[in-house]
Amino acid sequence: MSDIPELRRKNLIFLGAPGAGKGTIAKEMVAKYHIAHISTGDILRGEVAAQTPAGKQAEALMKSGQLVPDELVAGMVRRRIAEPDCRRGFILDGFPRTIRQAELLEDALRELELNIDAVVFFEVDDETLLRRLTARMNCRKCDAIYNKISRPPKQEGVCDICGGELFQRPDDSLETAKSRLKVFYGQTAPLVDYYRKNGLLFAVAADTIPAMMKRIAEELE
Repeated sequence: MSDIPELRRKNLIFLGAPGAGKGTIAKEMVAKYHIAHISTGDILRGEVAAQTPAGKQAEALMKSGQLVPDELVAGMVRRRIAEPDCRRGFILDGFPRTIRQAELLEDALRELELNIDAVVFFEVDDETLLRRLTARMNCRKCDAIYNKISRPPKQEGVCDICGGELFQRPDDSLETAKSRLKVFYGQTAPLVDYYRKNGLLFAVAADTIPAMMKRIAEELE
């Protein structure tokens, strides 16, 4: 473990619009620093699959077309952060999405005697975001993310990592992408000012993966 770089600020939130590169950079960070990548989507799916009390409640709500309450999601996130693999640090990706969720997160972290050390804001213009979202592909086996324009696979339709089939999700249409950006600006963008006022936020401009990783390393190591 001694050859693994240590982060000076290790408990992180990745903040940015859909298609900003949060998931891609999170995977790079996990590989380099051996910290945990916490995706609320993964947590929800895991709790539902395990049929935990929270998972059963969330499943019932989702099946009836209702939103999962912030308090329920925050409780799941709290339990995930308390797991051993988060001791070296963690990246929260997809939570918080609103000011209310940010407040619930602070309450959960206070109970665990932890803090958020930094919030990485991925700055990308709308044109680039829409181009990325409508060109994105995922691997069916390992969920690796590719882009037909900026990060194509070596072999068309085949994952470089595991050889799995690449596919494009139905919600990656132009209209859906525009709708997702509208939701982001309405609900999540206010978190930029919220965390900037708390002195936690720094921005990373859209660039190549190595350039973005270099910027983040300079800020966090």
